Amino acid sequence: MSEETKNQEVSNQDELDQMVSLKKGDTVTGTIVKLEDNQAVVSIGYKYDGVIALRELSSAQPGEEAPQVGQEIEAKVVSIDDNKEKLVLSKRAIDSENAWEKLQSYSDNNEVFEVVVTDVVKGGVVADVGVRGFIPASMVERHFVEDFSDYKGRTLRVKVKELDRENNKVILSQKDVLEAEYEANKHKIMSELQEGQEIVGTVQRLTQFGAFVDVGGVDGLVHVSEIAWTHVDKPSDAVSEGDQVKVKVLKVDPEKGKISLSMKAVQPGPWETAAEKFNIGDVVTGVVKRLVNFGAFVEIAPGVEGLVHISQISHKHIGTPHEVLKEGQEVQVKVLDLNTAEKRVSLSIKETEEAPAPAPKAEKTRAPREHNSGGVSHNESMSVTLGERFGDKLSKFK
Repeated sequence: MSEETKNQEVSNQDELDQMVSLKKGDTVTGTIVKLEDNQAVVSIGYKYDGVIALRELSSAQPGEEAPQVGQEIEAKVVSIDDNKEKLVLSKRAIDSENAWEKLQSYSDNNEVFEVVVTDVVKGGVVADVGVRGFIPASMVERHFVEDFSDYKGRTLRVKVKELDRENNKVILSQKDVLEAEYEANKHKIMSELQEGQEIVGTVQRLTQFGAFVDVGGVDGLVHVSEIAWTHVDKPSDAVSEGDQVKVKVLKVDPEKGKISLSMKAVQPGPWETAAEKFNIGDVVTGVVKRLVNFGAFVEIAPGVEGLVHISQISHKHIGTPHEVLKEGQEVQVKVLDLNTAEKRVSLSIKETEEAPAPAPKAEKTRAPREHNSGGVSHNESMSVTLGERFGDKLSKFK
């Protein structure tokens, strides 16, 4: 037997051995030899080539290169029919097995990895990680997102939240990643912030009780009472999300993870400018803000209230301020005293009004004199009477 014949027999035997051992479910390695009719023809060294759908050659990740002739791939035998010489392969099946192993490793190590959103569905978004990975709406961002329509194609950094291979269930979370990063950054920022420090931040979100402002990757709260020196009903009346604002750090509480900020503290206070606006003796318009038993508090400028003592409300006597004034009423007041250091203003309403004319005095009436027809005075009459009465007795002492 010639050497050539021996080699041919060995080759045939090898093919026969491979043919015998090849079965459904086997993993094989092959080379793409042709691309046609939405499928790739793959040579795996068997007596005939296998085919694999082109959609099976991609994990559907954007930016992934298209399959090329000469490319080596690993695939799984889906079906084999020697009578029809039909061999169907699947790369996705291999990718799926590898994906589960990789996901399990990510889960065990609490590892962060990147995925690309391939679809937006009811309740969240989907990412292809070799298998279908679902990210619920509540786990996409730290904040609430109403519309995910522009998330398709986005790259997200996620962790494995739940893994159930038996039920083919993969739940991922980007929120966990963002929360962990936020907390780490928060502690760093909070350790650097100083009470009294003035910084610029960005309004992130508004609530009924205040505005949350980002000051370097961590949010601090500007309570509604700290937004402006004037009264603010709700934060949205004064600021909007995305606004750049200057704030002052009021308090840093690392244990509770809270930062208290103020916008009004970096603005000139109303009392700082009151001395420039008002002088003693000025007559200005104000609004009655509060009524108390001893007087009325009148606002003469935003944030500047003065007291009109009850004695300075009216020229006439009143028992309580409620008799002549009501809250919200506009009044004219005169500045009697101004002490901006102590934030105190004394005001008068009655000094802006003309005093009423004094009431005319009533004439005093005198009792009429008794008529004295005898020309004897009253004293004389009394003397005569006494003399007559006691004269005989007095004579005894003479």
